[in-house]
Amino acid sequence: MADDSQELGRLREGIDAIDGELLRLINERAQLAHRIGEIKQGNIYRPEREAQVLRRVAERNPGPLSAAAAQRIIREVMSACLALEQPLTIAYLGPAGTYSEAAARKHFGGAPTLLPCAAIDDVFRTIESGNAHYGVVPIENSTEGAIGRSLDLLLSSPLKICGEINLPIHHNLMTRCGTLPDVARVYSHAQSLAQCHEWLNRNLPLAIRVPVASNAEAARLAAGEAGAAAVAGDAAAELYALPILAANIEDDPNNTTRFVIIADHDAGASGADRTSLVCSAQNRPGAVYQLLAPFADNGVSMSRLESRPARGFGGSRWEYVFYIDIEGHRSEPAVARALEELRHRAGFVKELGSYPKAIY
Repeated sequence: MADDSQELGRLREGIDAIDGELLRLINERAQLAHRIGEIKQGNIYRPEREAQVLRRVAERNPGPLSAAAAQRIIREVMSACLALEQPLTIAYLGPAGTYSEAAARKHFGGAPTLLPCAAIDDVFRTIESGNAHYGVVPIENSTEGAIGRSLDLLLSSPLKICGEINLPIHHNLMTRCGTLPDVARVYSHAQSLAQCHEWLNRNLPLAIRVPVASNAEAARLAAGEAGAAAVAGDAAAELYALPILAANIEDDPNNTTRFVIIADHDAGASGADRTSLVCSAQNRPGAVYQLLAPFADNGVSMSRLESRPARGFGGSRWEYVFYIDIEGHRSEPAVARALEELRHRAGFVKELGSYPKAIY
């Protein structure tokens, strides 16, 4: 026992010494970041630079920490250093406790001020009016598909995409009810109810399902109503002090929502990028093929193709626009050639932005 106690003492002294060195190095990094901020003009936040740093962390990480854990630590260090030079305000689809808030914190860390908005439209307006630097909005879910309102606003807004976040979505049933048979009503966002459809059918077949504006709002309602439950995430359960009766009830264990970061600029090339655009096909035979051919001809991979009615953009009935994601940055020669050829073939083309792919 004495030997164990002595070893514990030595190990703790070693940890204390390392903690002191970490503190010194973090502050030295902050001083370097401060000097860079003095030299740089315009936006201090550079999405492409942060992506490069985080990728390098994963490549050089020796363990035993996982690459994702190491990246989260460095993300927080970068977030704190950036706040010394350019305190950021991030608008997101609120209220507090939503998955959009979790996505914002995952990407920007804990330093920025987070500003909840009542609707996706309000996130766009907040950025356009200059009341926030960046916005985070959902754009698609792996189970339920595209978020139509986000796509429509990207078409009509002058804002650009400068980043993306992939957030695994794990839904919980939270309630003050002691058992499942006590649950008579389930609140949640319509998408979340759909993502848990089969579980709810099996376990709560008689409970009334009530769609509401957000999962956080669902948790708020369930917290104050006897016999009610909510389908929401961990943050909402903590915010409203709701016990989780059943965890991870989503039908697809790989359920993931993709969020995009919007701003008045996109991002520079990081080395592993994506470009998003929207275009229309001319009204003639083979028009859709003509839209896609420039990418194939130039060896540019397409990762997403989504059609939407062209409402609100001068389109008549039954006219559509096409949202396309391609691999690579718009400044890369092959991508630039493909986009130039597309402009000659499409009715119109709007580049929504080039940005680093989601890191972790």
